[in-house]
Amino acid sequence: MDLVKSMMVAASGLKAQSGRMRIIAENIANADSTGKTAGADPYRRKIPTFQDRLDRTIGADTVQLGRPMLDQSEFQLKYMPGHPAADANGYVKTPNVNGLVEAVDMREAQRSYEANLNLIQASRRMISQTIEILKK
Repeated sequence: MDLVKSMMVAASGLKAQSGRMRIIAENIANADSTGKTAGADPYRRKIPTFQDRLDRTIGADTVQLGRPMLDQSEFQLKYMPGHPAADANGYVKTPNVNGLVEAVDMREAQRSYEANLNLIQASRRMISQTIEILKK
């Protein structure tokens, strides 16, 4: 039944978006971290990736979370001469995480999650209504 297929595809989208939100939350949680030693690199922002996968049991393409990529953009430098991670000039490398970018990404992931959830709920209602019609 095509409705079941659509529910399975949407469920894979739910799982992928959930993983995406987990990566974004990790980025936000580490936005203020620094290296442990002088001149050490801090947390590097992760970028979620997705892969399509053919699910042979349902005969449809599904989506799954791929291996996250590391954002290669430059770290910011803050002048904090007393910090344990400060270099010889008193600068500390801070993560390449931008809170605004993460907030926008999180909102997009939430909307995608909600869209997949709405699809599953609509499919369930249609299946239930079909069963009710067939009972009569």
